[in-house]
Amino acid sequence: MSGLKLGVSQQQQCNYLPDRQERLLFTLPDEPLDAQFYQQLLTLNFRRSGEQIYTTYCEGCQQCQSVRLEATAFQLNSNQRRLWSKAKRSSWHYQLTEFSDKENCTEKYYALYKSYIDSKHADSSMSPTSPEQMAYLWQANWLKIQFLEQYIDDELVAVTVVDCTADAFSAVYTFYQTGHVLAFGTLAILALIEQAKEENISFVYLGYYIQHCQKMSYKAKFLPQQRFIAGEWLSFS
Repeated sequence: MSGLKLGVSQQQQCNYLPDRQERLLFTLPDEPLDAQFYQQLLTLNFRRSGEQIYTTYCEGCQQCQSVRLEATAFQLNSNQRRLWSKAKRSSWHYQLTEFSDKENCTEKYYALYKSYIDSKHADSSMSPTSPEQMAYLWQANWLKIQFLEQYIDDELVAVTVVDCTADAFSAVYTFYQTGHVLAFGTLAILALIEQAKEENISFVYLGYYIQHCQKMSYKAKFLPQQRFIAGEWLSFS
């Protein structure tokens, strides 16, 4: 850890808090990476984007707090329990899939991804999208990456890109069929927790929680949880 070389980005407009500036620390292209090292960095508030691992490095701001759930300690609230039961009573099901040839992912997932971006993020920098933009989500040859697929009958309705280490699942990005009665984003997290229990995986990482960002507010509903604040993991229940 002490020999890790990191780059620092220029300050720019924060994507989540319009009155703030953001800056990132990120691994350099020639920095050797592997899953075990990445798992260590996950415990220090880092995330992955393509081949790079990064964390926030914003002066005077620590709003980006990594969230993780301990699989065996997690408890569904009443709304989550109703959603899970409703999904189980329907023709909904999920599976965790790994591809030996990642090009197959592009062919299988792009129509759903494009529909999601056009519906949810048409006014953002993610639009217009492309197959290359989507494939960037799983560009990390040094890491095992799986895909949590959700189906209604035989129809693919949601995909979560999942980074896998020996003791953690890290949810990178979820895209899904919008406008459905089932909340596929919530179901993705609940399914990952169930899968973690089956595989004796300790933690499910949800990415950053930002208290004053409405887009991130849903993460606070998964309890008990731990958040990385001021250099340590604090528990919330």
